[in-house]
Amino acid sequence: MYNLPIISGASQILSLTLLLTLNSGTVLLATPSVKPQQLPDYLQLAWQHNPGLKALSQRYQAAVQHIPQAAALPEPTIALNHFVESVQTRTGPQKNALTLKQQLPWFGSLRQRKAIASSQAEALWYTFQHKQVQITRQLSHAYYDYAYLGKVLKLSDQKTELLERLLPMVDQRLRGGGSLNALLRLKLEIARMKDQSQSLESSRLVQRTQLNQLMGQAADLELPWPQWNSPPAGVLDSSALSLALREYNPELAQLRSRIEQAGARQELARLDQYPKLTVGLNYIQIGQPTVNSHAADAGQDAWGISVAMNLPIGLQQQRAQRAERLSQRRAAELDYQQRLNSLQAELSSNIAQRNDANRRLELFGQELLQLAEQAVEISHSSYANGQASLLELIDSERSLLELQQLYWRAAADSWKHTISLQTLTQPAWAQP
Repeated sequence: MYNLPIISGASQILSLTLLLTLNSGTVLLATPSVKPQQLPDYLQLAWQHNPGLKALSQRYQAAVQHIPQAAALPEPTIALNHFVESVQTRTGPQKNALTLKQQLPWFGSLRQRKAIASSQAEALWYTFQHKQVQITRQLSHAYYDYAYLGKVLKLSDQKTELLERLLPMVDQRLRGGGSLNALLRLKLEIARMKDQSQSLESSRLVQRTQLNQLMGQAADLELPWPQWNSPPAGVLDSSALSLALREYNPELAQLRSRIEQAGARQELARLDQYPKLTVGLNYIQIGQPTVNSHAADAGQDAWGISVAMNLPIGLQQQRAQRAERLSQRRAAELDYQQRLNSLQAELSSNIAQRNDANRRLELFGQELLQLAEQAVEISHSSYANGQASLLELIDSERSLLELQQLYWRAAADSWKHTISLQTLTQPAWAQP
């Protein structure tokens, strides 16, 4: 087994799964129809069941086994020649001839072939990591959307129950000569909240199906609401993240392996212009002579050594091959630079969006939510004392609900951008 480098800055969960998968050669099978509780449970199921990951694992294993093949000498050839009509020589008739030949590539050619095979295997290693990172990001985003939906549905049900508790009070005031319009508006608001809850339940079915499909489970398997909190506040170091992107991103590491592979191919093309040697060992079986039988070496078998080389005289072909390899290497370097620029732009975008989500969290959590809760308390007290209308109470409850939804939307967005940053840079600061 050829041990290729593991990204040292990757998260513990990701690195452990990569080791288990690639070292075993197969992906562990999870128990079907499992109800995951937290995000690591979701990710583990998705990693274990994804057929694309299994296929990449097998391709990596195949590429690793190709490395010693690329570093080996060409197989020797052996030829046997039987003389139907013996050729008479001074020492006797020739019966059989045995020739053994071995081709020897020019110095350094085998080393470059091994480097090419190693780079191919390394590229597949990083392709596997990149695929797992993509699954991690997609599933994590779906997980936090599902978690946000659970928070919104819970808040909606709580508001509905609160409004329903107002019905007896409003009905009593109606009997005392109060306005019928207040009762009608309250029932309309309750109906609106119940309709919103039913729509959220329908969305839950859709998101649950998506999550189960990503994990390779039955689409109708019930998934409990995730238990989660808002992310901790913190300032990101853009420079450190940019450096981590260059060092740890598996997609960039894969492209670097492609550049190394192109460089090894370019060097191999240079070495191919030199001749290849072929050394041989010749053995000729001699029979008993009918003439010169008294010679000292009569009837003795003959041995010989041969050396041959090809003549690389196709200069135009060689120049074209070297130019081809040079262009391929330059193209690989430009592909790397292009992808680096795209990923850096994506990194900057996620940093900005995460900072904006955290700003909204701070705004809603420390200022607006407190004011909205105080407004609801005042509205309830004022309505009970007859100093506020039911419409004012409903408006205050509606404003509080909207702010609570905005708060948890910002929390989910912050987590999603945090996951995106982790999958781009894979540092240890952002464990999901």
